[in-house]
Amino acid sequence: MFKRHPVQTVMGYRIPEPRLTGMAVLWALVYLGLPLLLVGTLIDGLIQLTTGVCTGLWCFF
Repeated sequence: MFKRHPVQTVMGYRIPEPRLTGMAVLWALVYLGLPLLLVGTLIDGLIQLTTGVCTGLWCFF
């Protein structure tokens, strides 16, 4: 599974290996980080509405 494949060449040129790009990191943050942030904010808001105790990050500011 984690074995390195031999370097591929096309007409004598080496093909670069796949790598993680900046756009891939950005899209991962959008699709994974943003929903988690929204769910956490919703849970913190519900706790504050029901108990009156602020548990969110914004309570420190």
